[in-house]
Amino acid sequence: MHARIRKILAPGFTPRALRGQEPILHRYVNLLVERLRECVSKEPQGKGAQIDVAPWFNFTTFDIFGDLGFGESFDCLQHSRYHPWIALLFNSVKAASFVAAARFYPLVEFILMKCIPPSLRKMQRDHYQQIVDKVHRRFNFELERPDIMSHVITANEEGDLPIGVINTTFMVLTTAGSETTATVLCGALNYLVNHQDKLHALGQEIRQRFRTEDEINLDTLRNLPYLNAVIMEALRLCPPILWMLPRRVPSGGDTTAVSIQSYTMNRDPSYFHCAASFIPERWLPEASVNSKSAFFKDKREAVQAFSLGPRSCMGQHLAWAEMRLILTKLLWTFDFAAVEEKRLKWEALRTFLFRRESSGI
Repeated sequence: MHARIRKILAPGFTPRALRGQEPILHRYVNLLVERLRECVSKEPQGKGAQIDVAPWFNFTTFDIFGDLGFGESFDCLQHSRYHPWIALLFNSVKAASFVAAARFYPLVEFILMKCIPPSLRKMQRDHYQQIVDKVHRRFNFELERPDIMSHVITANEEGDLPIGVINTTFMVLTTAGSETTATVLCGALNYLVNHQDKLHALGQEIRQRFRTEDEINLDTLRNLPYLNAVIMEALRLCPPILWMLPRRVPSGGDTTAVSIQSYTMNRDPSYFHCAASFIPERWLPEASVNSKSAFFKDKREAVQAFSLGPRSCMGQHLAWAEMRLILTKLLWTFDFAAVEEKRLKWEALRTFLFRRESSGI
């Protein structure tokens, strides 16, 4: 079933498909910039605005995927607040962490499940129904558009994939294609404002490369080495998938579950020089070819934020495009700095499957 779903979805996530989707990305990233400009304009002249960027990154990534997946945005940026579906999603993710922990204690799990009120179960059904309604509306669009669902509709003309499978798949994709990207962006900007030299280096690369905002596009962004290095370092230190990805034990081996925890592996000092430090320079091309570089022996191949093989993330091209475009347009437009009394240490954030803390920027 996974192979069938992936085969149908794959055309919507290719670099070629992304080229057709680029105007949609620009539309929402430009709206993000506009909304932040409004926040700054409300402050006295010359005084910066204190903004928690974490919700704004989520507003942007969820709006983008809403448009690409269902042909309609969640309108988070339009109204400067979370759509009720997304707010409920984040609350359910937190609750799911407690349910998962309770499964280690059957009696606790039994009592906990009995305590779930009927109103909450109805809320869960309504949550799913909103996605069903979005999928149904998108299937009835008369206008052709280059979004992800258009490829699903074309590839599934013979009905190989039941509508129920499409509904549940897009419910998962909405989170996987939005919150994860926002998490890496939060981590990247948090590290940058706490390392002003790195922030300055990236800002210089962007502002020297582009004379006007119109020159910023997905093709030109691929060739900015320091931008790519910053994102790779953010993926290393702030992996958006915080649980362990399972691995099958080879035939003849034990029956225990075997997993790889990327957060721990990415910070292993035997794999990376100054493993706990934010140093984008380790990802620059010269670091891997200059034997005198402190990062020459870094095991860069260990960082696989999108996993590998037949179950790797299909949306990695879209994620890279969003991260490059959002960071570039923000740093091209604004100057950022940490709010001193709200500085945070990324490693100290509480985790409930996803990181749900303020960025302090």
